[in-house]
Amino acid sequence: MAPRSLSRQGDPARIKQLSRQDVIMSKVTLVPGSLTLDQLRAIARMDGSRQLELGSDARAAVERAAASVARIVERGEPAYGINTGFGRLAQTHIPRDQLEQLQRNLVLSHSVGVGAPMRDEVVRLILTLKIASLGRGHSGVRLEVVEALLALLNADLLPVIPEKGSVGASGDLAPLAHMSAVLLGFGEVTSGGERLPAGEALSRIGREPMRLAAKEGLALLNGTQASTALALVALFDAERVFESAVVAGALSIDAAAGTVKPFDARIHALRGHRGQSVVAAAYRTLLEDSQINRSHHKCGKVQDPYSLRCQPQVMGACLGQMEQAARVLWIEANGVSDNPLIIPETDEVLSGGNFHAEPVGFAADNLALAIAEIGALSERRIALLIDSSFSGLPPFLVEEGGLNSGFMIAQVTAAALASENKLFAHPASIDSLPTSANQEDHVSMATFAARKLHTLVDNSATIVAIELLAAAQGIDLRAPLTTSQRLQPVMRAIRERVAFYDQDRFFAPDIEAMRSAVRQGVFAEYSPHRPADGG
Repeated sequence: MAPRSLSRQGDPARIKQLSRQDVIMSKVTLVPGSLTLDQLRAIARMDGSRQLELGSDARAAVERAAASVARIVERGEPAYGINTGFGRLAQTHIPRDQLEQLQRNLVLSHSVGVGAPMRDEVVRLILTLKIASLGRGHSGVRLEVVEALLALLNADLLPVIPEKGSVGASGDLAPLAHMSAVLLGFGEVTSGGERLPAGEALSRIGREPMRLAAKEGLALLNGTQASTALALVALFDAERVFESAVVAGALSIDAAAGTVKPFDARIHALRGHRGQSVVAAAYRTLLEDSQINRSHHKCGKVQDPYSLRCQPQVMGACLGQMEQAARVLWIEANGVSDNPLIIPETDEVLSGGNFHAEPVGFAADNLALAIAEIGALSERRIALLIDSSFSGLPPFLVEEGGLNSGFMIAQVTAAALASENKLFAHPASIDSLPTSANQEDHVSMATFAARKLHTLVDNSATIVAIELLAAAQGIDLRAPLTTSQRLQPVMRAIRERVAFYDQDRFFAPDIEAMRSAVRQGVFAEYSPHRPADGG
C-alpha cells in the first residue's frame, strides 16, 4: 500500500494544519507497518505532551515472536544471533547460561559512536521507528523491551546518540547501541535541555536497568532506524525550505518586474511533468492581481532570466525528487530491517540483509540534489535583484550606493553557501569500505548520506532567507505600487521581523531572524501549492 499522504490532507505543505490538529490529540496508537509520514512529522516535533501506545495487534505479534525465540533456545539448536556469535564469529556456539551476557556485551561493545549528539527530533524518530520495527513481531524481543522504549519516548527522555559511527549496513549499529545502552543503565539522556545519566533517567520513570534475553541486543542494534530518522527529519525540514523558496521566488518576480507569462498552464501541460505544472500554478496564484505586474504589462520585455522564468521547471523537478524520497523513506519506516528475522508460525530464523540501507542512501542522495538546487536557484535570484541592469532597482538594493553597500555582501554569503552545497550534494551512497573483517564487504554509507542533508537544508534555508529580505526590499522600493493580495501578508511577516534597509547596519541579525522563520515554517504557510502525496 502506498502512502496516501505526506500530511493529513495529502501534501507536505500543510504543516500549520498538522501542528494545530496534533496538539489537540493526547494519545496516538502506533500501528507498525501503517505509520504515515504526517504521524512521523508530528512525533519528531512533539515536546512530550502527547503519549504514544502500541496497538493490541502489535503487542500480540511481539509476544508470539518472543515465544518462538524461547522455544528455539529451549531446543538448543544453533541459530544466528540467538545462541551464536556475530558477524565473522557466527560459527561460535554460545552456551545457554551465557546468552544474557552475549546480548549485554553486544550492546556495550558496539557503543562506539563519536561526534556531536543527534538532534532531539532525530532521536524521537529513531525510538519511534525502532518500536515500530520491533512491533511487527519478527524480531523476537519481549514486550517489555518495546514498552521500555515507549516509556523513554513518552517521557521525552532521549538517549544521547553521537551522530558519527555508522556505515549504514548490518544496521546503524553504533547509534542504535547508544540508544540501547540507556535501557541497560549506560550512557546519558537529555530531558528538556538537561543532560543526565541513564540510570537516573530510568529512575524518573520508575524503571530499573534491563537484563536482555536471547536475541534482544541484536534486534535492538540491527536496523536502519538512525539513517532513516536522519533522512526523514531532513525531508520534513526541506519541505519548509521548498515552500518558502516558492514564496520567495514569487516575491522576486514582482521585485524584479518580471512577467507572469512563463507560468501559463498551457506551457507546462505541453511538457507533461506534474510537478512543473503544480509549481507553475502556485506562482500564478501568488502573483494574481499584482499592481506591480500590471504596471509593466506592455513594457516590451520579451523574456526574463532563467532564475525567474524557469522556476516551475527547476522547482517542479525538485518537488519530484522530494516526493520520491518521501515514498522510499515511508516504506523504510514501516519495514522490518533487523537480522535475523523470526517467523513465529514455524519457529524459523531467517538470515538476510534487510539492515542494508541502500534504499535510504539513494533517497538521501537524491534529496540532496533537490535541496542544493533550491538554494542554487534562490541565490541566482538574489544576484539578479542586486544587479540594477537586470532588476531596474537601485544598485545593491539601497539608496545612496557607495556610501552604503546594501545587499552586496549578503549575496556573497548566499553564493558561499550555494557553492558549499555543491560539495555536500556529492553522493555518499556510491562509497563503500568493507567492515567486520570483510564479512560486511559492501556498505551503503546511508547514515552519512542522511546526516549531511541537515547541512544542506540549513544552507539553503539561509539562502532563501536572504532572498526574502532582498525581494521585500525590492517590493518596497517600487512603492506606491504594491504586490499581490497573496503576497502582501508575506511582506508584513517579513517587516514584523526585519525593518526596511534604508542605510547600512549590522546585517547578521536580520539574516538570522529570517533564517529562523524559514526553518520554523513561517513562510511555508503562505505557499498555495499542493504537491502530490508521494504514492
